[in-house]
Amino acid sequence: MNGQRIKSVNRRVTGKQTMFATTAVAAAVIAVLHFGMPSQNANAAVAPVDKNIPSASVQIAPPSFSKLIEAVQPAVVSIASSHPQTRGGMMQRPDFEFPEGSPFKKFFEEHSQRQVPEGRPNGEMQAMGSGFIVDPDGYIVTNNHVVEGAGEITVILHDGTRHTAKVKGRDPKTDLALLKIETSEELPYVRFGDSEKAKVGDWVVAVGNPFGLGGSVSAGIISARGRDIQSGPYDDYLQIDAPINRGNSGGPLFDASGKVVGVNTAIFSPSGGNIGIGFAIPSTLAEPVIAELKSDGRVARGWLGVHIQSIDEALAETMNLDQEEGALVSSVEPGSPAQRSGVKVGDVILEFGGEEVEDARSLPRMVADTDKGDTVSVTVWRDGKRESLQVILGSLPGEETVAITESRDVDDGAPKLGVSLSALSAEAKKHLKLSDDEVGVLIVDVLADSPAARHGLQRGDIISRIGQTTVTKPDEVVTAVKQAAKEKHKTVLLLIKRDGMSRFVAVPLEQA
Repeated sequence: MNGQRIKSVNRRVTGKQTMFATTAVAAAVIAVLHFGMPSQNANAAVAPVDKNIPSASVQIAPPSFSKLIEAVQPAVVSIASSHPQTRGGMMQRPDFEFPEGSPFKKFFEEHSQRQVPEGRPNGEMQAMGSGFIVDPDGYIVTNNHVVEGAGEITVILHDGTRHTAKVKGRDPKTDLALLKIETSEELPYVRFGDSEKAKVGDWVVAVGNPFGLGGSVSAGIISARGRDIQSGPYDDYLQIDAPINRGNSGGPLFDASGKVVGVNTAIFSPSGGNIGIGFAIPSTLAEPVIAELKSDGRVARGWLGVHIQSIDEALAETMNLDQEEGALVSSVEPGSPAQRSGVKVGDVILEFGGEEVEDARSLPRMVADTDKGDTVSVTVWRDGKRESLQVILGSLPGEETVAITESRDVDDGAPKLGVSLSALSAEAKKHLKLSDDEVGVLIVDVLADSPAARHGLQRGDIISRIGQTTVTKPDEVVTAVKQAAKEKHKTVLLLIKRDGMSRFVAVPLEQA
């Protein structure tokens, strides 16, 4: 159950496009301050449509959101990030058509694209997104696709001051990222609300900077919950009709009480503009991810090691199941916790850790919420009867990244190469079309303007040796680099493999 990375590209969903709401122009986001607003809602009785349907109490829209917006202004941030561009081009702009001579034509052309001159191999494209402050010390939440692959990242505060930001951690599987800026001032900040209490029909407000038009506020309701837009294994989006567009990525969605209940992430649109269907990551999913990124710089998830599918009526009948529930195991990864515990192809996982598995979508989230090394009771349906297995979960392959780009809270003088590393798992080998006997450590990220970046290292490169020592684990790379620094070496010699070709690269060591 390895997830797909969420990317800032158009996604196909039921024949239409789901687009992540990043724009290439200026975008600002307004986040809710940690204090709430007095309720301005009123209740009104609604006459029943049928005598068997009881009367309901409905929240009437407040006469104005102005006080709430005034309260949140100090927490506004805009995130500007530069991305390498190897040839002339521009970021995607809104597909509007205007008659010749229209003042809007020139306005949108100037504010919705970023031209990179031809012939500049090292040119950069400027992308903009939104974010909100969650800690007075300068921690900022945004979408992963806003900063993924970015070079320099700049955060513009509400008062116009600009700060260079560092990526504290990213989680592509949930499309969340945490940035950090350094400032001597205590910043206004946001507190998450409880999205589990948000109901379909509740009022919500989205704030951001669509198409670079300036800070914009839109209101609407929660249209649906638990939406799966095929962007990753943990999809559980809130669907909203508050208008959001490209440029709103990473901005907050908050309820009428002033709490952030979602992170605006994607739109569902055939044209790229708002049609009243937007998606936000619920706060109950975002908050624990952000907490882990803040403490560890990454998210550690449990790993079971099975590929699954949902049970439909035909499968349930064939397998003598009373209900269309559970997750059918279609394959078991060799050497995985599932294989070691006796899970077999054709098993239907009915319960995980004492909780019922409703369908194939729910199991990945249940496994991800369980710590590596935990022993979990798993109930399966096999040969017409229930069986109980004990599974010791592993760590999700590809997530054992070791960030050696910067030190932890204490500066221990550790050397920096500017790369994040992962074990070369069976899945990674398959994805990179490598042989099963390939050894090495996978580079999963390269920090812009780092020694590694300046000497041509790229994501997807494999470090097979450091000096004369073969490496197979991220920790071995870290140890070898530290040892080289301890011995006063100015560079470290890496054997890099890319596209089937190997070459040595001498990378200078820089102290943290």
